[in-house]
Amino acid sequence: MNERLTQLKQRIFAAAPSLCLQRARIYTRVYREHAELPIVRLRALALRTTLEEMTIRIDEGELIVGNHSGAKRAAPIFPEYAVDWILKEVDSIDKRQAESYSIGEAEKAELKEICLWWKGRTLQDRSHALLSPELSEIHETGIVRAEGNMTSGDGHIAINHRKLLELGLSGYADLVAAAGNAVDPTTREGLLKSQLYLAMADSLAGFTAFIRRFQALAHSMAEGTMADRPLADKTMPGGSGGPVPDDERRTELLEIARICGAIAEDPPETFREALQLTYFSQLVLQIESNGHSLSLGRMDQYLYPFYERDRELYRVTADEAEELLSCCWLKLLEVKKVRSWSHTRYSAGGPLYQNVTIGGVDRTGRDAVNELSYLILRSVGAMRLTQPNLTVRYHSGMSDDFLKAAMDVISKGFGMPAFNNDEVVIPGMVERGVSIEDARDYSAIGCIEVAVPGRWGYRTTGMSFLNLMRVFLATLDDGRDATSRKTFLPGTGHLADFSDFEELMEALKRQIVFYTRASVAVDAAVDTALEELVPDILLSALTDDCIARGKHLKEGGAVYDFISGLQVGIANLGNSLAAVLKFVFQDRSIPAAELMQALAEDFSGPGGEALRLRLLNKAPKYGNDDEKADGLLVRAYGFYIEEIEKHRNTRYGRGPIGGGYYPGTSSISANVPSGSVVRASPDGRKAGTPLAEGASPSSGTDVSGPTAVFKSVARLPARRIFGGVLLNQKLSPQAIAGESDRAKLIAMIRTFFDELDGWHVQYNIVSRSTLLDAKAHPEKHRDLVVRVAGYSAYFNDLASEQQDDIIARTEHDLRERA
Repeated sequence: MNERLTQLKQRIFAAAPSLCLQRARIYTRVYREHAELPIVRLRALALRTTLEEMTIRIDEGELIVGNHSGAKRAAPIFPEYAVDWILKEVDSIDKRQAESYSIGEAEKAELKEICLWWKGRTLQDRSHALLSPELSEIHETGIVRAEGNMTSGDGHIAINHRKLLELGLSGYADLVAAAGNAVDPTTREGLLKSQLYLAMADSLAGFTAFIRRFQALAHSMAEGTMADRPLADKTMPGGSGGPVPDDERRTELLEIARICGAIAEDPPETFREALQLTYFSQLVLQIESNGHSLSLGRMDQYLYPFYERDRELYRVTADEAEELLSCCWLKLLEVKKVRSWSHTRYSAGGPLYQNVTIGGVDRTGRDAVNELSYLILRSVGAMRLTQPNLTVRYHSGMSDDFLKAAMDVISKGFGMPAFNNDEVVIPGMVERGVSIEDARDYSAIGCIEVAVPGRWGYRTTGMSFLNLMRVFLATLDDGRDATSRKTFLPGTGHLADFSDFEELMEALKRQIVFYTRASVAVDAAVDTALEELVPDILLSALTDDCIARGKHLKEGGAVYDFISGLQVGIANLGNSLAAVLKFVFQDRSIPAAELMQALAEDFSGPGGEALRLRLLNKAPKYGNDDEKADGLLVRAYGFYIEEIEKHRNTRYGRGPIGGGYYPGTSSISANVPSGSVVRASPDGRKAGTPLAEGASPSSGTDVSGPTAVFKSVARLPARRIFGGVLLNQKLSPQAIAGESDRAKLIAMIRTFFDELDGWHVQYNIVSRSTLLDAKAHPEKHRDLVVRVAGYSAYFNDLASEQQDDIIARTEHDLRERA
């Protein structure tokens, strides 16, 4: 990093996370004063007012500008989504063991007053009101969990950046105006559309005003006309006696002012203008909604024409473009989101999942890698940040040169880039009705899930979590949940009652079907509440075909709309079934009653530990290319897949292609808190310990090398698990230290993707000894970044339980094992 980037990064790290009340204050005022407005108009007015009034700043040395809160690394409050957790936790939020936030006593008092006004009016309140008593109880137990959906916006989406850069904000305003003029105001449908178009126009005007404010601020700072006033007042030019910047910085500020003026309404013409507008859109959409996984799509594709033209005209060098990209990554790192403590455990490390996708094929099917793909890859590797979340789209025609460049970045040990496989994703999209051109233009969203940017609805994945191990343990105990001791679906017997393994599998299927339906019912309640209370107006305007249809995203405005829940504990389910089959039904060496007693006692009774070790070490395990263990997992997970594919989301039949569900394994860090509420299980896992992460093998049980893991994962029906088949692998730094080692890893990835139809793989390149030292001496490892799940986080930002889970993962080398 050069001196500018070094200083910008140091300032971010020096800023302690805090809470910002500005957005909450403005939204509360607007909602109070304009309660008569339709919800779409109210949402747009609140956003526009916030963009016009919130504190803005341009920090020393910045080339890419914009802020979403009043202070660096401050998290805005979104009270319209949920306030109960804020009232419960605000007094101790600065004392959390991870993701703590500072807030002054006066601000605490004001925040409490704001929250009290929102009581009964929030998304969470409405979601709970729409749940039946039984669904409420199931959700309360945590077998099905949707807290994040109830306390946050949707997110999990990418806008049509290419179109935004082609039309500019004025072009979108023209589209909205034309659509509004064509509406028949004499019908109910026309009336509702006209209100939406008014709201879209308002939100676009607010976006333009926001950029104009930065134009004015940059010009004022360049001329030294900003008085030495408190930061919160430095929102508009004026005053006198401010410091005059040196000539170099003055030139930079004037260029920032020029760029902001150029893109406030009109389309960008240069690479830097296009990058700045891209970042502004990312920023404003995060001010609008509390959703995360707002992603930047195929940045190497939509920015490349600007970069190529600037290079031809000698307006930018490769080094200058890389510096601008790095400045953008630092701005992404500044964005913070505060979550309840229980939800924080599901998103350990405070990720925003802002995914940038590079590589893959273009809309005609040709290799899409270009010079900008390499620049993005190199700049992300040089910065070694947790944002953006970088994904490489692999395809069989990808060059070894680009894969080698990716290996160079992976070897830096911060968990990026991850790889998604075009050879599986593109055909899978086409099978679901996506046009071949759109399918080829997909990007990763958030973690590893995929969508067509600007043409796909919310939550490609990230709906409710289903704890498969809670379902399995209930199956063994006549339907009674081992944790809550409640029975929601009476079973067909206890483990000892089943005459053979097939009876157990039929009982499991019955329970899985029931809880799958319950998860969809919970999703429907939350989706309905989201549609009624917190539609995202600007995001809808920037997503096709919301303007043409006169519908926002929650009404069915997107061209495509498929969603996925997250299933946690897949590997544990397969391993537990393998152990029960072997010891209870085949060998009959462990009586069913004895096993159930050991589980109830968490293996603490006489002989319990010896029995646990038999279950752990002597039964087949998923991840070792064992057809029996893998087959049991595939069959059991197939019960869920078969059922979920029958269901539809709340937009079905309202416009989009699709409207259905598919499975997804990108369970973020949910394996740790999900495991904390699961009793001991037949795979030898003790009560309260983490479940397996994603579709990866359970920690320490994949003992046959990385190729065996690939073969096991490949037995999963990847094209049906379209929410993503997440595979995390950990390698020691020595494993890819040499060029021949990296070549071997490239060959393994090609085999996994080309021959085994693998969906995804990502790597943690860090030794166990480094992780242990980082836990013991965090001050020595401030910059240590690790791959948590489908994202990376600073190791020091993780709670102890999450650190232990990463340490426990199997560390592979690239040598095959006998």
